[in-house]
Amino acid sequence: MSKPRLVIALGDPAGIGTEVVLKALGDRALADYDITLVANLELLIDRYEHLRQQIPASIELANPADLNIIDVPLAQAIRDGVQVGQGNAASGAASFEYLDLAIDRTLAGEFEAIVTAPIAKSAWLAAGHHFPGQTELLAFKANLDRFGMLFVGVSPYTGWTLRTLLATTHLPLNQVSQALTPALLSLKLGLLVESLQVDFGLQSGTIAIAGLNPHSGEGGQLGREEVDWLASWLETERSIYPQYKLLGLLPPDTMWVKPGQAWFGTHPDPQAADAYLALYHDQGLIPVKLMAFDRAINTTIGLPFVRTSPDHGTAFDIAGLGIADARSMLEAIKLAAKLVNSRSGVV
Repeated sequence: MSKPRLVIALGDPAGIGTEVVLKALGDRALADYDITLVANLELLIDRYEHLRQQIPASIELANPADLNIIDVPLAQAIRDGVQVGQGNAASGAASFEYLDLAIDRTLAGEFEAIVTAPIAKSAWLAAGHHFPGQTELLAFKANLDRFGMLFVGVSPYTGWTLRTLLATTHLPLNQVSQALTPALLSLKLGLLVESLQVDFGLQSGTIAIAGLNPHSGEGGQLGREEVDWLASWLETERSIYPQYKLLGLLPPDTMWVKPGQAWFGTHPDPQAADAYLALYHDQGLIPVKLMAFDRAINTTIGLPFVRTSPDHGTAFDIAGLGIADARSMLEAIKLAAKLVNSRSGVV
């Protein structure tokens, strides 16, 4: 495999981002990767020195002195305001600056993929940045409105790959049914098909699509969306993508039985789908995190570059203790490189 140019935005400096990044970069599996960090060097060194005292010497921790770093200058008030374990305006300002610069450098052609450490949305808001999350900033900076959040995880038990796309993302639950439209679902399904083909080499396969209501509406008794338009939308999409078997509209509570069996190896032939389309945030992410919390990776599809991120948050409650699990970050870095090579046709 070739060595794509990857950049890591270090995320909220008050959270576990620094720890999981330095632990991941200390893993020998990444020894030959071309990786650059975007961070404030003073804060990074301070966190490294603190973590080195907390973490046993037997656990590898990358030394900032050995890394490629783009130093992001921060006002003294921001650096002084960052307190480990407490997301606030200062930590939000720092994490926003990290990602903003990483995007600019990537759009300029300096890097081929961005890996993002976790940020706190509330800290961004406190710092005056009104984006629902990193995904939305990435799309805004890339000047596009066609993007999606795809979660990918490889089972450590069976090797099966879980792929779950969210039709809607960071919305209050009472706004989901209004946000869902045939046009939106067609856009998301199209993105998913493109990703299966370009990123994963699947020119055909099976895609499972969830219903919206309990029991997928029970023929209209538990909600009308399936009867009124979702079923007819799905029939149209089947004619557009004949190479894919589109299963649905599956009852949301039972749709995850087969992927669970495929993930844990509890059934000899689970007949799981190649990808799953969930209609709202928790419908997709509760099962993903139950199966693959420490291994699932969030990748933003539709961008002109690769973006991956571990599927966990800032974990302020354990920040600075040296006990954060870096496996998801490690897998996010590996997946970023794999996707860059897949898109460029490199094996």
